[in-house]
Amino acid sequence: MYMPHITIEYSANVADKCDIGQLVEVVHERARQTEVAPLAGIRTRAVAREFYRIADGNPDHGFVSLHAQLGPGRSAEVKKDLVAQLLDAMNEVLAPVQSVSGLAISAKLTEIDAEYRTNQNNVQDYL
Repeated sequence: MYMPHITIEYSANVADKCDIGQLVEVVHERARQTEVAPLAGIRTRAVAREFYRIADGNPDHGFVSLHAQLGPGRSAEVKKDLVAQLLDAMNEVLAPVQSVSGLAISAKLTEIDAEYRTNQNNVQDYL
Protein backbone atom coordinates (compact mmCIF):
# COMPACT_ATOMS: atom_id res chain seq x y z
CA MET A 1 0.00 0.00 0.00
CA TYR A 2 2.77 2.40 -0.88
CA MET A 3 2.72 5.45 -3.10
CA PRO A 4 1.30 7.94 -4.22
CA HIS A 5 3.56 9.06 -6.99
CA ILE A 6 2.45 12.52 -8.04
CA THR A 7 3.25 14.28 -11.29
CA ILE A 8 2.31 17.92 -11.75
CA GLU A 9 2.27 18.88 -15.41
CA TYR A 10 1.98 22.59 -16.20
CA SER A 11 2.16 25.02 -19.09
CA ALA A 12 5.54 26.74 -18.99
CA ASN A 13 3.98 30.18 -18.59
CA VAL A 14 2.69 29.23 -15.12
CA ALA A 15 6.26 29.27 -13.82
CA ASP A 16 6.37 33.00 -14.64
CA LYS A 17 3.44 33.56 -12.27
CA CYS A 18 4.10 31.22 -9.34
CA ASP A 19 6.86 29.29 -7.63
CA ILE A 20 6.71 25.74 -8.98
CA GLY A 21 9.05 24.55 -6.24
CA GLN A 22 6.57 25.81 -3.66
CA LEU A 23 3.74 24.05 -5.52
CA VAL A 24 5.66 20.77 -5.33
CA GLU A 25 6.41 21.30 -1.63
CA VAL A 26 2.81 22.14 -0.70
CA VAL A 27 1.35 19.23 -2.67
CA HIS A 28 3.93 16.80 -1.28
CA GLU A 29 3.28 17.91 2.30
CA ARG A 30 -0.47 17.58 1.82
CA ALA A 31 -0.01 14.05 0.48
CA ARG A 32 2.05 13.29 3.56
CA GLN A 33 -0.62 14.71 5.87
CA THR A 34 -3.30 12.44 4.40
CA GLU A 35 -1.37 9.43 5.73
CA VAL A 36 -2.47 7.44 2.67
CA ALA A 37 1.08 6.13 2.41
CA PRO A 38 4.28 6.13 4.45
CA LEU A 39 6.62 9.05 3.77
CA ALA A 40 9.13 6.83 1.97
CA GLY A 41 6.49 5.95 -0.64
CA ILE A 42 5.56 9.50 -1.64
CA ARG A 43 7.12 11.03 -4.76
CA THR A 44 6.20 14.44 -6.15
CA ARG A 45 7.62 16.03 -9.27
CA ALA A 46 6.71 18.74 -11.76
CA VAL A 47 7.13 18.83 -15.52
CA ALA A 48 6.81 21.95 -17.67
CA ARG A 49 5.22 21.74 -21.10
CA GLU A 50 6.76 24.21 -23.50
CA PHE A 51 4.35 23.54 -26.34
CA TYR A 52 0.63 23.79 -25.63
CA ARG A 53 -2.49 25.54 -26.80
CA ILE A 54 -5.40 26.36 -24.51
CA ALA A 55 -8.92 27.34 -25.62
CA ASP A 56 -8.65 30.36 -27.94
CA GLY A 57 -4.84 30.26 -27.94
CA ASN A 58 -4.42 33.29 -25.68
CA PRO A 59 -0.81 33.01 -24.45
CA ASP A 60 -1.87 34.19 -20.98
CA HIS A 61 -3.96 31.07 -20.44
CA GLY A 62 -2.27 28.28 -18.51
CA PHE A 63 -2.89 24.84 -17.09
CA VAL A 64 -1.80 22.76 -14.14
CA SER A 65 -2.72 19.09 -14.15
CA LEU A 66 -1.95 16.75 -11.28
CA HIS A 67 -1.86 12.99 -11.76
CA ALA A 68 -1.52 10.80 -8.68
CA GLN A 69 -0.74 7.13 -9.14
CA LEU A 70 -1.65 4.92 -6.23
CA GLY A 71 -1.14 1.28 -5.39
CA PRO A 72 -4.21 -0.87 -4.81
CA GLY A 73 -5.97 -1.42 -1.51
CA ARG A 74 -7.56 1.92 -0.65
CA SER A 75 -11.29 2.53 -0.44
CA ALA A 76 -13.11 4.83 -2.84
CA GLU A 77 -13.56 7.32 -0.01
CA VAL A 78 -9.82 7.42 0.70
CA LYS A 79 -9.04 7.93 -2.99
CA LYS A 80 -11.64 10.69 -3.38
CA ASP A 81 -10.34 12.43 -0.29
CA LEU A 82 -6.75 12.24 -1.53
CA VAL A 83 -7.68 13.86 -4.85
CA ALA A 84 -9.69 16.57 -3.05
CA GLN A 85 -6.81 17.26 -0.65
CA LEU A 86 -4.27 17.51 -3.47
CA LEU A 87 -6.54 19.79 -5.51
CA ASP A 88 -7.03 21.98 -2.45
CA ALA A 89 -3.25 22.19 -1.96
CA MET A 90 -2.77 23.23 -5.59
CA ASN A 91 -5.45 25.90 -5.26
CA GLU A 92 -3.66 27.35 -2.22
CA VAL A 93 -0.57 28.03 -4.29
CA LEU A 94 -2.29 28.85 -7.57
CA ALA A 95 -4.92 31.32 -6.29
CA PRO A 96 -2.78 34.37 -7.19
CA VAL A 97 -2.33 33.03 -10.73
CA GLN A 98 -6.08 32.53 -11.11
CA SER A 99 -6.65 36.14 -10.22
CA VAL A 100 -4.54 37.47 -13.13
CA SER A 101 -5.04 34.97 -15.98
CA GLY A 102 -7.08 32.06 -17.23
CA LEU A 103 -5.91 28.87 -15.59
CA ALA A 104 -7.23 25.32 -15.99
CA ILE A 105 -6.52 23.19 -12.92
CA SER A 106 -7.23 19.48 -12.75
CA ALA A 107 -6.41 16.48 -10.58
CA LYS A 108 -6.89 12.79 -11.20
CA LEU A 109 -5.92 9.53 -9.60
CA THR A 110 -5.24 6.21 -11.21
CA GLU A 111 -4.80 2.97 -9.35
CA ILE A 112 -1.88 0.89 -10.52
CA ASP A 113 -2.46 -2.79 -11.06
CA ALA A 114 0.05 -4.49 -8.77
CA GLU A 115 0.46 -7.36 -11.23
CA TYR A 116 2.05 -4.99 -13.76
CA ARG A 117 4.23 -2.94 -11.44
CA THR A 118 7.77 -3.47 -10.23
CA ASN A 119 9.49 -1.31 -7.68
CA GLN A 120 12.74 -1.23 -5.77
CA ASN A 121 12.94 1.25 -2.93
CA ASN A 122 15.40 1.61 -0.10
CA VAL A 123 14.55 5.23 0.78
CA GLN A 124 13.06 4.14 4.11
CA ASP A 125 16.51 2.85 5.08
CA TYR A 126 17.75 6.45 5.04
CA LEU A 127 14.85 8.22 6.77
